[in-house]
Parts: sequence; C-alpha cells; structure tokens
Amino acid sequence: MTLGPLMIDVAGYSLSSEERRRLAHPLVGSVILFSRNFADVAQLTALVAEIHAVRSPSLIVAVDHEGGRVQRFRQGFSVLPAARRMGHEHDLEPRAGLALARDLGWLMAAELRAVGIDHSFAPCVDLDFGVSEIIGDRAFHRRPEAVGALAVAYMHGMRDAGMAATAKHFPGHGAVVADSHLALPVDRRRLIDLDGDLAPYRLLIANGLAGVMVAHVVYPDVDAVPASVSARWIGGVLRQELRFQGVVFADDLSMAGAASVGGIVERAQRALAAGCDVLPVCNHPDSVEALLEGLACTTDPVGALRLVRLRGRGEYLDLAALQASASWRQAQMQLARSQAAPNLDLKA
Repeated sequence: MTLGPLMIDVAGYSLSSEERRRLAHPLVGSVILFSRNFADVAQLTALVAEIHAVRSPSLIVAVDHEGGRVQRFRQGFSVLPAARRMGHEHDLEPRAGLALARDLGWLMAAELRAVGIDHSFAPCVDLDFGVSEIIGDRAFHRRPEAVGALAVAYMHGMRDAGMAATAKHFPGHGAVVADSHLALPVDRRRLIDLDGDLAPYRLLIANGLAGVMVAHVVYPDVDAVPASVSARWIGGVLRQELRFQGVVFADDLSMAGAASVGGIVERAQRALAAGCDVLPVCNHPDSVEALLEGLACTTDPVGALRLVRLRGRGEYLDLAALQASASWRQAQMQLARSQAAPNLDLKA
C-alpha cells in the first residue's frame, strides 16, 4: 500500500480502534502529533511505534517542534529557543550564529528521532516584518540573506540527525497581520516585492530542501485564491520558477484561512489540483471522516515517492542513550549559551 495524501491526527496517548481504522485507509499517508499526545518519553515512544506498526510501508509521523512557542514536547526534551535567538547571535557574530543554528537543528531532530518521530515542520523562514503576531519570534530575522543562511545551517543540522526539513510558510506569512488559523490574510504586495520572501526558499532548494508548506494567504497580484490552492503559486512559482522537486504540504485545511475555498472535500480537491502532495487535517475528526468517504482521488505515485523522502533515516538511539552521547552534550553547551540574554550593543 502506498502512502496517501492525507495527514491526520489522533486524540490521545494511544490509538483507539476507530483511529486504527482511519490510519489504515489508503488515502492516509502521515500522522501529526500534538501536545495532547504526550505524557512522557516512554508513552510517546510507544505511541509512535504503535502508529508505525499499523501498516506497511509505515506511515510518516510528524510534529510541529520548532522551539520557542511552538514546541509540542517539553518534559524530558531540551527546551529550545525561538528562531529569533539565532538571528540575534548572527547579528553579533555571523559564524557563531550559523554554528548555533546547525547545532540546535541537530538537537531538535536528534531528540525526535530518538523516540521514532520521522519529521518536524521546521524551519520557519518567514521574514520578520514586525506585524505578524503568529510569526513574531518564530522568524530568524528581517533580512532575507540572514534568514536564508540560518535556515540552511538549521536544515543541515537536521539532516545530520537523520531528518529532512520542511520550510514554511510559502511564499511568506510575515507581512500580514491576520492569523490564518483565525481568518484569511491578504497580502497586497506585488510579486516583485516578494523577492525577499522567496530568497530563503531559493537558497534552501539549492541545498536540497525536502519539503515546503504553503500558506493560506491570498496575494491578489498573483492569484485570487489562497496560495495553498493556487496552481500559479505551486505549479508555477514553486515548481517551475524555483525548480522545487520535494514534498508540497498545504497548511492545515481545518484552519479558517482555508474556509473561503469551500467545504473540506472541496478544499482538499483544490489543493491536490493545485499541486499539493500532502493535506494536513487537524483537530476535526468529522472532517477526516468526510474526506475518507468523499475525496475522489487516486494516490499519486510521484507524490507518494516524495513523501517517502521525509521518513527518518538511521538507526536512532533511545533518548537516554542519545543524552549520554558527546554530540548531545556539545549541543547542550550551545543551548545553554543560547538561553543567556543576547549581548546586544545598543550604542553601535
């Protein structure tokens, strides 16, 4: 059985019989976990193994685990700083900032791999225009060149730990005030004015980026519909102009920013038609059921092969063994340094 386009969630610490039925459906290819799925390291490890055992080839297990405000598991895991901290370090000493980004990317990915998780939706490469509260300190920096360099270093750290990276939120969520979880943001800049937002993607793609998540944001100068269902953005800009060959994720189709497209089945159909490979549907089991019953699509073998690239690599250690390693101790030294207040010279 190949991996299908739907990414769905589960309710608690272990799988119910109903959830096993959903996960076995051919339209499902991946699972996203949340804080509600975490009690402790042993329970999380068992849950991930339970999900992987549902079918063969095993489903991809993912999580949003950037650090800062967006870190789903904390007790037993390293508490990671927001991306902006790496940007502050880069301003002080670019080489040290890049080393910190690579070490923290490795640490994040290595700890998740140690419990069996395949993938984390990171890094966030939106530019910090100072207007988006939902992005805020999740952004590395305001300057595209700094974001690109830090994101590449972070991606290489993830890769060293056996995890592929997914950059988000394409083509850029940082210049809109509205939160796409709650409303449909509209970015009225011209396409030429988005060159800075696209610059980190160009650099990441040149370095082998495996995944891109597309935003529920409308850019009227380019298309009248959200980028997540726009063939102009996905097939045109991302695939043709930027030559991206990896996995394209829609942002969560349950979000308010996707509601303008129609009901959940229509959202999914339009996202697939626009070129998305994976369709996350979170916190709405009724919507998942509607898709399993009503989504008329066949599994795209090319999309399924792309998704396989996100499977975690290597024989991961258990978390206790990882924490005894020299690499983990070295990363902890970097983490401790990053947790200190940045020594910014305000007189410069």
